[in-house]
Amino acid sequence: MEIFNQLGGMFNGLIQSSGLLTLQWQNYVMVAIALILMFLAIKKQYEPLLLLPIAFGMLLVNIFPGIMGTPTATLETAEQLKAAGLDPSGYSKVVMDGTTYYEHMQYGGLFYYLYQGVKLGIYPPLIFLGIGAMTDFGPLIANPKSFILGAAAQVGIFLTFIMATVLGFNQNEAGSIAIIGGADGPTAIFVTTKLSPELLGPIAVAAYSYMALVPIIQPPIMKLLTTKKERAVVMGQLRPVSKLEKILFPIIVVIVVSLLLPDAAPLVGMLMLGNLFKESGVVDRISKTAQNELMNIITIFLGVTVGATATGPLFLNLKTLGIIFLGLFAFCLATACGTLFGKIMYVATRGKVNPLIGSAGVSAVPMAARISQKVGQEENPGNFLLMHAMGPNVAGVIGSAVAAGVLLSVIPH
Repeated sequence: MEIFNQLGGMFNGLIQSSGLLTLQWQNYVMVAIALILMFLAIKKQYEPLLLLPIAFGMLLVNIFPGIMGTPTATLETAEQLKAAGLDPSGYSKVVMDGTTYYEHMQYGGLFYYLYQGVKLGIYPPLIFLGIGAMTDFGPLIANPKSFILGAAAQVGIFLTFIMATVLGFNQNEAGSIAIIGGADGPTAIFVTTKLSPELLGPIAVAAYSYMALVPIIQPPIMKLLTTKKERAVVMGQLRPVSKLEKILFPIIVVIVVSLLLPDAAPLVGMLMLGNLFKESGVVDRISKTAQNELMNIITIFLGVTVGATATGPLFLNLKTLGIIFLGLFAFCLATACGTLFGKIMYVATRGKVNPLIGSAGVSAVPMAARISQKVGQEENPGNFLLMHAMGPNVAGVIGSAVAAGVLLSVIPH
């Protein structure tokens, strides 16, 4: 009989320690959302490198919240430690009111420690290093007017900032929400860690989700704001760009931006360092490491820990839903602003610029440029806009970092 009692106690302890009795309904909702995101990543292939680790982190933390558990320290007497089968000599002593206590440390979960790279703003600049090493700024150098389209898309960020403040968010929260419009996850994380770290979870998930959903969000806006004639415009071939121009470009950009906006220096500096690795041609091993091993490792750590911030009870509330909505609004507005400025350039150049390339002014590289190509070819199968759209697209990467620098400069933090 005693054996059955022991087995029953063990079984009861197993049930009590499992998530079956501790999870709330919000956790199950987030599990369902995570499964949907996995479907989109695997079946639809919507930015799977980002969406899959984010979704899995979201799934894991809602089933096992302890994986993001924070470290705790308790003070216990020597007798309490010995009763638990622990040797007091292995713990730090603390004397309080004449009594000796021992500091018993409980370590945090795995994702808690990996998340420190997000929380401390380490991962975003490293991601920018990899992006820079993979980016060809040639289309932007060949057509400097692309800077205008990249800047135009950032207008959506500042319009959303105004709207968020009108809706009752404070300046710090509004700045963190608005930067989602840049469609740049690392930049959104970098800004939010400085302005509103308590909103990092919903901001990061929204930013990366909208980046992944570019193929769904952008085309309807692009088609709504342009005519068939405009979408069918065939643009001329870009001029060749010399190696010297490509080497000087990152050096000049980092000097100018860092002098004018020091707050943007970590992002722009690492972006241009990675690009200089690539274009110099003398550090091939470092360039390939930044593009591949380093980028892949940081993407895994960033993705799963960002997803792990989306716990049900904290994520499913009205404030978070407002952030998600405003983030979508910011991204749509940025796409619209870029497209409308593209239309202005279409008129100014008497039909030589296809306004679709303006939508690529957001920072989702190279997905936004591919969408410009895809929508353009739907109207004219012989239209090849990809390289033309890459100019505004890479300008958007710089533009989002500059917009982040502006927000960090004007908002007290």
